[in-house]
Amino acid sequence: MSESLSPAAYPRRTCLAIVLAAGQGTRMRSRLPKALHQVAGRSMLAAVLAAVSGAGADHVVVVVGPDHDALAAEARKVMPDVGIAVQADRRGTAHAVLAAREAIAAGFDDILVAFADTPLVRTDTFSKMRVALACGETAVVCLGFEARDPTGYGRLVMKDGVLDAIREDRDASDEERKLTLCNAGLMGIAGRSALQLLDAIGCENSQREYYLSDIVAAARALKLAACALIAPAEEVMGVNDRVQLAAAEAATQARLRSQAMLGGATLVDPASVTFAYDTALGQDVVVEPSVVFGPGVVVAAGARVRAFSHLEGTSVGENAIVGPFARLRPGTRLAEGARIGNFVETKAAEVGAGAKINHLSYVGDASVGAKANVGAGTITCNYDGFGKHRTQIGAGAFIGSNTLLVAPVAVGEGAIVGAGTVVTEDVAADALALARAQLAQKPGWAARFRKKKGG
Repeated sequence: MSESLSPAAYPRRTCLAIVLAAGQGTRMRSRLPKALHQVAGRSMLAAVLAAVSGAGADHVVVVVGPDHDALAAEARKVMPDVGIAVQADRRGTAHAVLAAREAIAAGFDDILVAFADTPLVRTDTFSKMRVALACGETAVVCLGFEARDPTGYGRLVMKDGVLDAIREDRDASDEERKLTLCNAGLMGIAGRSALQLLDAIGCENSQREYYLSDIVAAARALKLAACALIAPAEEVMGVNDRVQLAAAEAATQARLRSQAMLGGATLVDPASVTFAYDTALGQDVVVEPSVVFGPGVVVAAGARVRAFSHLEGTSVGENAIVGPFARLRPGTRLAEGARIGNFVETKAAEVGAGAKINHLSYVGDASVGAKANVGAGTITCNYDGFGKHRTQIGAGAFIGSNTLLVAPVAVGEGAIVGAGTVVTEDVAADALALARAQLAQKPGWAARFRKKKGG
């Protein structure tokens, strides 16, 4: 919760957040529900749930359609105690909010209404809406924005600096259509008045739907105040199709890149770096061009991630080096000063301090001890067709190039494995392991072969 909502400023206020996710999303042209499409490595629904939770929501209800079990499952995955309400008939946004009637009636001080397809709204914006409600002078807070082209948006109609009405575009007069202050759709409602206001909304409009935007007129009729808060247009961007999804991704990436650089990381070519929503970079981290961070990556101070690398579910220790062209899959943990080189793939691998896996290797389901050296072309054979098995490489061990480590197997500390060896049993500490067929030579054979073939 923001500092402006701390107990020092206001008495403890309870909050219900209602996230509307019942839209069909036909313009996405997808078998996946619209709100499950991802921005920066998480679903839009998850992004909205995180934002309202950060603003201090004590309880969240997600409103879904009757055929949207996948949305309900995603909501519960992100927030196990979330409430699910079903809007059986789609009759407008106010009708959708009232699908959560039972939760509304529970008596929360503040009610936030958010949309699962509006993923860029910041926690701080929701907090500001709560602050406006906490002042006690308004029953409805509407989030608005200035539109370059207001066509299709509901207009916020102001009178003497006060929000007088929200007029849907299709129902607006010619004069009202000239207004550029538009409705973003998100609302804050005083809990004490919420059901009275929502039940007062009618459907006397061209679509015969119950518009949440009519709550302002309902408030005015009941002598209750409404106000507008203005947010940047980009922040309240809705996503209805793949073009808008790409725009939301671009806006989120710009935000994340800026946060990373202001936090002390160097991005050599910022526009080419892709972040996940939770990527964490320490001070003096250097990220070279065309790096992709999937969810769950933490990079400690002083590390360098070289070009064209892909990291997901990974922690990188201080002063470690990754790449170029490296792939670090979930469960990879690099200790301080570890090095992962070009065309190396790791998965569920613990790599000790100062250890090196520099070239063309796959190390999966493994632990590599401090200062061990894994030569080019080394493969941990971790899968037998039924299950995964671990490989252990001790501190200071040296694994020669083109070695196959058939798990489960362990190489002791300080051991040396000769190039080209297939290791099928444990190697003792400080031992040399070498498995290589004896080289046979046949003098003159190559010349006779070429003559026979006419070469």
